[in-house]
Amino acid sequence: MGDTHFGFETVDETQKARRVRGVFDSVASKYDVMNDLMSLGMHRAWKAYTVAVAKLRPGQQVLDIAGGTGDLARAFAKRVGPGGTVLHTDINEAMLRQGRDRLLDEGLVLPTLLCDAESLPLREASFDLVSVAFGLRNMTHKDRALAEMCRVLKPGGRLLVLEFSKVAAPLAKAYDWYSFNVLPRLGQWVAGDADSYRYLAESIRMHPGQAELKSMMKRAGFGHVDVHNLNAGVVALHVGIKC
Repeated sequence: MGDTHFGFETVDETQKARRVRGVFDSVASKYDVMNDLMSLGMHRAWKAYTVAVAKLRPGQQVLDIAGGTGDLARAFAKRVGPGGTVLHTDINEAMLRQGRDRLLDEGLVLPTLLCDAESLPLREASFDLVSVAFGLRNMTHKDRALAEMCRVLKPGGRLLVLEFSKVAAPLAKAYDWYSFNVLPRLGQWVAGDADSYRYLAESIRMHPGQAELKSMMKRAGFGHVDVHNLNAGVVALHVGIKC
């Protein structure tokens, strides 16, 4: 065992999952409201773009990792239709419950699984598409998680990683000011929790940038990886194709 990052803090890697779980237990009930406020509603456009790039067809099999409150799972389910499957997963039970209940309220019943992306309890070559939106940066061993995502994909299947990334240099100072001054105050005001949103801002800075994540995906078994920068690199969509 070794050390890893929890935001800017260095912690024993055995502690990270527990501490990340605490963050999302705290914010789960206000997660959607905070997403709208933090991104000025842009997270909806980022997810819509991801769904468009997915190019899903009726009958396909989809795995949504760190699916949280179910935004992508809902959109994917509409694309694959009743003949397809969307498996909605998360490592955090509070987030998964929020997503499941929200989907049920909309009359959508999807298979739901509490699991760790670093050790997926799923057969290899089972899915046409795997997605992870704003979840990879919270994983302790990103290389293991990416390898697992590759393992469960069918040959030629695709991984979509939507994640905060390295913003263009001219915007860096303004983005840092917003992240470390505005976000924690929003978190305190709306969710009663400034610390969790300070961690989220820090975790973005510790996450691999566009080029590094592309290299990690190739090492995990993806033969081709495209990078789509959104909003000047505030967010990037990485699309990997399994060899």
